[in-house]
Amino acid sequence: MIKITLPDGSVKEYASGVTPAEVALSISEGLARNVLSASYNGKTIEVSTPLTTDGNLVLYTWNDDQGKKAFWHSSAHILAQALEELYPGIKLTIGPAVDAGFYYDVDFVGQPFSEKDFPKIEAKMLEIARGKHEFKMRPVSKADALAYYKGKNEFKTELIEALNDGEITFCDHSTFTDLCRGGHLPNTGFVKAVKLLSTSGVYWRSKEENPQLTRVYGITFPKQKDLTEYLAMLEEAKKRDHRKLGKELELFTFSSKVGQGLPLWLPKGAALRERLEAFLRKAQKQAGYEQVVTPHIGHKHLYETSGHWDKYGKDSFQPISTPNEGELYLLKPMNCPHHCEIYNSHQWSYKDLPKRFAEFGTVYRYEQSGELHGLTRVRCFTQDDAHIFCTPEQLDAEFRNVIDLVLYVFGSLGFDNFTAQVSLRDPENPDKYIGSDENWAKAEAAIINAAKEKGLNYVVETGEAAFYGPKLDFMVRDALGRKWQLGTIQVDYNLPERFDLWYKGADNENHRPVMIHRAPFGSMERFVAILLEHTAGDFPLWLNPNQAIVLSLSEKYEAYSQSVLHKLENLEVRALIDNRNETVGKKIREAETQKIPYMLIVGENEEKEGTVSVRKRGGEDLGSMTVEAFAGLVAEEVGKSMKQFKEV
Repeated sequence: MIKITLPDGSVKEYASGVTPAEVALSISEGLARNVLSASYNGKTIEVSTPLTTDGNLVLYTWNDDQGKKAFWHSSAHILAQALEELYPGIKLTIGPAVDAGFYYDVDFVGQPFSEKDFPKIEAKMLEIARGKHEFKMRPVSKADALAYYKGKNEFKTELIEALNDGEITFCDHSTFTDLCRGGHLPNTGFVKAVKLLSTSGVYWRSKEENPQLTRVYGITFPKQKDLTEYLAMLEEAKKRDHRKLGKELELFTFSSKVGQGLPLWLPKGAALRERLEAFLRKAQKQAGYEQVVTPHIGHKHLYETSGHWDKYGKDSFQPISTPNEGELYLLKPMNCPHHCEIYNSHQWSYKDLPKRFAEFGTVYRYEQSGELHGLTRVRCFTQDDAHIFCTPEQLDAEFRNVIDLVLYVFGSLGFDNFTAQVSLRDPENPDKYIGSDENWAKAEAAIINAAKEKGLNYVVETGEAAFYGPKLDFMVRDALGRKWQLGTIQVDYNLPERFDLWYKGADNENHRPVMIHRAPFGSMERFVAILLEHTAGDFPLWLNPNQAIVLSLSEKYEAYSQSVLHKLENLEVRALIDNRNETVGKKIREAETQKIPYMLIVGENEEKEGTVSVRKRGGEDLGSMTVEAFAGLVAEEVGKSMKQFKEV
């Protein structure tokens, strides 16, 4: 008999060899019908996997992210089988699940392929799914695995060569076999609806010197109704695409002459950024942060010390050599090493801590051209970065205070639906990380304790930590239900050691500070992109580039329109004017398209009475009022959404 801790926390005894599917049936028939995958002692397994030791069991359904991951990963196998049957001789590479669906990277070996082929592939996938073929995992020796792919698939061979005996498994279903770590549905029959979405060209392992492959994206669902709703959401997402809205609202642009992934902020976009920065600067000042500024480049040795060069250097912008001295400099990939050196410029006492250094620091990362996407994936971006240096005793309180700041930012910008993700290191891949096990354990415990104390709805994800420390990431769902990672807070015991940071303790001895990395926005570029798509360009009134527009009924009222605009400016209402010789109807339609919240219409009556006729975006008529009364209305609306940070 073995003891299994169930999802509700209870512990029950089962016969050795019991499967998660059988455990689910012992709980309820409904759960047994809907369970898709499981994890045991933190490891993802199939529901058919025999359990032979005591442990903790988690069961996943379609309502869980891990359940969807198993569903979509299994669907990638179905896609791969369909492609092999329809295009004999192709070479499959990798096919993971992603946030929404899955993809498979394929070498079609010169065979013609396009999106016109999607219907026949979808039909073949459904045919395979209806066969209800079981997904069966089996261990394979390295020699046998290499022999299986020898002369047929150099991509799979390369993957196998990097593995050790004892960690190689194949997955079989129907007549199909693939190299795979696991995490599948019970059988293919769970897949009821299929849609292939797009293709793109990618390089094997994202390196331009490697062969180019075709990436096929798809998504599947357990019900046709779910697919129909998803496709409707995609149509709405196209309307909200930040690249489309950014162009329409004249916020940003790109230029091939400037370079790929390097955004140019237009006047309205720059003003939007300035307001976001001012908003956070004010909150940070109230929270005790000090503003610093660091250069856009740094000596290579700085990033060797931090570990960034070792972990990311080969895939980053390469060093810049100085003309005469022969020194090597890098475009700044991170702000934290610079902030460590700011801390190191002074000898601190425990009485001086915590020190909170904040910077809107621009950093540079080399992203493959095929991975660039509007503002969400760029090569140059500005982080709302800050680093807190504190004593171990101050860590818990400082971490909770940062959580408060992140929640304030989200609340002020309408991001109410989010989950906190505790991102831990992967114990099976220790080479990905730096630092001692002891420091990692302390840092992970601090994050989990803070999440509990703040009452956050949080999940734990193993393997998602930064290389220098665990994180608390905030996974926000936008108005369309899509999930984005925005704010992040990280606990770091390692960089203070690598940079030899100290403070003088009460015992007059030197002690290491603990470092907290935090960025509520993440990056200005990505945050603006997500905010654009979340709001469809209808920004909160306090943030909107133009809060009102003055529309004159004719050119006769141009002078009065100008006086109204002048009053608005003096009352700190952001406004512009439209005195063109056009119908007021056309002016209103264009103002609606520009998503301006309020339209102030002026004509003969308004000029006589010293008022404006106020129309809210969407058509609501608020009647006539003085300019001062309108400014008061704006101030009241802004005040409701802009609570002071200290009140959070």
